[in-house]
This record gives sequence, structure tokens and C-alpha cells, in this order.
Amino acid sequence: MSHERNADIELRLLIEAIYLKYSYDFRDYSGASVKRRVAHALRQFELKTISALQERVLHDPSAFMQLLQFLTIPVSEMFRDPSHFLAIRQEVVPVLKTYPSLKIWIAGCSTGEEVYSMAILLREEGLLDRAIIYATDINPSSLEKAKQGIFSMDHIPGYNTNYLKAGGKRQFSDYYTAAYDHAIFDKKLRENVTFADHSLATDSVFSETQLISCRNVLIYFNKKLQDRAFGLFHESLCHRGFLVLGSKETLDFSGYKDQFEPLVKQERIYRKS
Repeated sequence: MSHERNADIELRLLIEAIYLKYSYDFRDYSGASVKRRVAHALRQFELKTISALQERVLHDPSAFMQLLQFLTIPVSEMFRDPSHFLAIRQEVVPVLKTYPSLKIWIAGCSTGEEVYSMAILLREEGLLDRAIIYATDINPSSLEKAKQGIFSMDHIPGYNTNYLKAGGKRQFSDYYTAAYDHAIFDKKLRENVTFADHSLATDSVFSETQLISCRNVLIYFNKKLQDRAFGLFHESLCHRGFLVLGSKETLDFSGYKDQFEPLVKQERIYRKS
């Protein structure tokens, strides 16, 4: 019990030290999730205690950037949960087509799979040219990879399957060029994309938007931070704007539950009331 208590204290000190030194705020992330990620980082750094990890990252910014990769877990896939994207095509796109211009915010964009999925969908629906997509994340390494739009060919068969199930209207291969075991996605897909560092824990709203996609991010937040994020989304969305969440995320227990109404509840698609 004493060892576990010490580890909990060390973890709190590490998270506070990261905030004070680097201004990355993980204090309201799910405790169990952070504990698992730090335990994995300890094994990779070959360190025995969280205190040793804290000393390393405080004195070595490059070590912190390594740790950040564990704390943010940049894992995604294109057209993840295809039925979700199909619902966007069928239920959301007809409304988006009524706007003369669009601003879309993809919060927690990770390495860009969600961004390119949305850009492909918008292009096929004739909306990409009049859209601005804000793709934000707190991990600069993930953002840089997203900007490059280069993904391993190993993942492409799965992405292709997802794309077709999501109502894709062309050949998925139309959107990338294969080279050296990698797929290089068409740069035109990101011409209207602005990639930017933004933290849902510390930053504020930066634009009015018609649609916000924040999928599989909030599951790593505690309720306090989830409500902060929902507040940002509510403030950012225009009247009757759309909020789309991940398959394990919901507004049901949020302080903002009454500020949104479900459009396609099983796909976690909501409209601002």
C-alpha cells in the first residue's frame, strides 16, 4: 500500500512539473489512463521510478517530447467507424450544403487520419473548396506527420474497406500515390487545412464553426475537463451547428447535455440547441 501511495504522489508531482515547466496540462486527464501511459514510458526509458522520470524530463526537453508521445497516444485510422461517416454524409452534409462557406474544427486530430477522411468526404460532396478545416492537437510531432499526409501502405487495405463502408464514391486509390511502402495523399486535400497547436485543457475558442469533430479524445479526460471541452465546443459552434464525438463518448452526463440535441445518437452526432 505504501509503494502504491508513493507512486500516486510521484505521478501527481510529475504531472504538475510538466505543467509548470512545459505548460502542457494533464492534471484533469483520467488518472487511470495517465498511470498506464507513464508505466509504459518507464519501461521504454528503462527507469525504475516516476521520480527518476520527472528528473529526466525536467532537465532534458527532448526527453519530455519523447514522453509526450506516450501521454497523447497518437493512434487512429481513416474513416474509423464507417457508419459514423456514412451518417455524416446522409444527415449532416445536406445541411452543410446550405452554408455559403464552412469552418470545421477537428479537435485532437492526432496524425491526421481524421483530417484526410473528412477532406475526402467533403470533396466528394462538393464542399471542400468552400471549407476551412482547423486541425488541432497538443502533440507537435503528430501535427507534423498530419501535415505531411504520408501513411504506411500496410494500413491502406483497412482504410479502403472503411472508406467503402462509409459511402465512398470513388476509388480510394484516387486520393494517394504509392511510393516506397508508403501512401502519399493528394496535397489538394490539405490546401484548405490549417494545422495548429491547441489544448482543450488550457486554450480558448478561436473561430465560429459549423461542425466540430472530437472523437476518442474525451475518453481520456475526467468530467471536469470534459465539461470544459464541451463548453469550448458550444461557444465555437454557430446556431444549430454539429458536434460529433467518438463511439464511447457521450453528452449524457455532461453539464452541457441540455445545450445539444441528438441527431443520430447511436453515431454520437449532436446539434447545438
